[in-house]
Amino acid sequence: MLTERLLRLTIAGGSEWVMALLLALSVISISVVVERALFFRRRRRQLDRVDRALLPLLSGAAGEQLRQAVEELQDPLLTVALESARTRDPADAEKIVASLLSRERLELERRLTFLGTLGNNAPFIGLFGTVLGIIRAFNDLSVSTRAGSSAVMAGISEALVATAIGLFVAIPAVIAFNYFQRQVDRLLSTTEALSQALLASARDVGAGLGTSSRTS
Repeated sequence: MLTERLLRLTIAGGSEWVMALLLALSVISISVVVERALFFRRRRRQLDRVDRALLPLLSGAAGEQLRQAVEELQDPLLTVALESARTRDPADAEKIVASLLSRERLELERRLTFLGTLGNNAPFIGLFGTVLGIIRAFNDLSVSTRAGSSAVMAGISEALVATAIGLFVAIPAVIAFNYFQRQVDRLLSTTEALSQALLASARDVGAGLGTSSRTS
């Protein structure tokens, strides 16, 4: 009884709703890719600007000059890193920077889980639609034997479209996910390097100021 009900439900729905679902997921995937691409482009340009501006100062700039440069760049993470290095214990400053980098990773990886999940599961959704289409094709053959094998072949070929759409949705999502993950690693590595260099420079400047004041 339950099998017959499920069969009627499968035959009534077919694979059309699966293909509609895949197309809807494809539209969402494209919107996520465009939004993340624009986000990473802005973030990469901002970080390159910060890197070019701070790199010459990290080797031997005065404390006030370094502080003004960080304030002009308006990077929240580096601003907190500089203030922590100047006002807190070195171990506490390291923990604060590590916490900020973790929050930065969450921001960079936002919506990437959707792309990874879609890339892994879209082929299975398409395969599910193909199975439903094949079930419907064989049921049509059992109802009307006069149609012969041509009806079954037509139904199976139509059902295989769902698998093709699933792969069509999954492949770009996987490519985009891997590309954005590399961008996340690159941006975090650059940000961490700048933060650590800023911490070290601020501590050196503070130590130098303390030594000069004691000497005087």
